[in-house]
Amino acid sequence: MSRFRRRGRDDESTGADDLAELGDVDDLAGKDDAEEGSEPGHGPWDESEVDDPSSGRVSLGGIWIPGRPGLEVRIEADEASGSIVAVTLVHGASALQVQPFAAPRTEGIWADVRQEIKAGITKQGGTADEAEGPLGPELRTRVPARRPDGTPGVQEARFVGVDGRRWFLRGVLTGEAARDEQAAAELIEVFQDIVVVRGSDAMAPREAIPLRLPSDVTSAAEPAADDDGDPLKPFERGPEITEIH
Repeated sequence: MSRFRRRGRDDESTGADDLAELGDVDDLAGKDDAEEGSEPGHGPWDESEVDDPSSGRVSLGGIWIPGRPGLEVRIEADEASGSIVAVTLVHGASALQVQPFAAPRTEGIWADVRQEIKAGITKQGGTADEAEGPLGPELRTRVPARRPDGTPGVQEARFVGVDGRRWFLRGVLTGEAARDEQAAAELIEVFQDIVVVRGSDAMAPREAIPLRLPSDVTSAAEPAADDDGDPLKPFERGPEITEIH
């Protein structure tokens, strides 16, 4: 069963939120490049590649999120405007933050974004190592952080990304998934089953693709069901996953 929770920007951070700021649209200088579709036979998918994106998925506007047993979908919203800033998918002790962006037509932007994130992590005194993962090139990062008792520790994260058809989808794995391949596997599978809805409107490269709450949540209609037939629960605030070692 998939469950939904909502949180504000002032709630406790997962670490993914802080790290994601390194690659936010305002910090990423776009190029007039871009279309490099996702690898044939592998998602995430463009809406044109899927016959029925609603099958086993719920719409958040710019993306369709697949349902999975035990998966929670947590929304980070700007309290002032009410706009959705990011979506975090939580499974067990692992989390995956997802953000879709517009991209140019002629080539992908993930290679440039990786370098910018790497530079930001290094500036913070952390490390960012490029590795080949199930989605292709990714960054595995370690940033100095304080444990709850005040002693120094390290926060780990994995940045993944896929260039699609005039869009780019970025993910940040935290918790157990940041350091354990088996823990990351199910969230990577979910990431690969996301459908991106870029739309036909003109958008600047690296502009965030708008996200919105499902109509089933914002209206009084009967809630949608996930792929197990269980109803998707309304949004509520809940703690995120923070792991500092």
